[in-house]
Amino acid sequence: MANDIRIRRLDLGRFIRPPSETGGPHPRVEPVLAYLVRHERGLLLFDTGIGTGSPETDAHYRPHRRALPAALAAAGAALADITLVVNCHLHFDHCGGNPLLTGVPVLVQATELATARRGGHTIDALIDFPGATYTELTGEAEVWPGVHLIPTPGHTEGHQSLVVRQPDGTVVLAGQAHDFASEFASAHLARHAALDGLAQPLPPYPPWLDRLADFDPRRVLFAHDHAIWEPA
Repeated sequence: MANDIRIRRLDLGRFIRPPSETGGPHPRVEPVLAYLVRHERGLLLFDTGIGTGSPETDAHYRPHRRALPAALAAAGAALADITLVVNCHLHFDHCGGNPLLTGVPVLVQATELATARRGGHTIDALIDFPGATYTELTGEAEVWPGVHLIPTPGHTEGHQSLVVRQPDGTVVLAGQAHDFASEFASAHLARHAALDGLAQPLPPYPPWLDRLADFDPRRVLFAHDHAIWEPA
């Protein structure tokens, strides 16, 4: 395991999720967060921000974009420094900066890329843009020493999370596996209740939590929530 892995969170803007998607009477403002992973092998960028949308998409979500080059510069990096891109999934608010990184390999689950290419999943221009270079995965992969990609389907069938082993504990970049840290915490507790043999009914939890637990995460970070999950 590399001992000098560092993670920096990037603020790439915000959008307003309408009441039709919040399950309540009010809209909700959500941040758009990406993560820069510094490793001895290079710089890995986990998600790239909000893409240029259609007028309909912009009217629906009313996004405020922070330019990826500016966010990287604040973290002491530039587009030319990025070695690898990982998108947790290919919705427009997670892969919007990909066209700025032509020729940089983008690691994506094959099922997610196939879904995006069928249309109706994202902004089509953000997928097969000139210079797009995909590495398609079908399951788990160790990207670099101490850096693992784990399928975490749910929000989309091809959603994936990044597990980063650090000397002070493992960090999971969960993307939109859950919208909020509180939702992850509830699923974590439901899993422990089931493992402790509590009688049904119990809340369901995604099966991939069992796999993430193998890494004993000390922190879990999200794409649309500034809060960080930590074990009790």
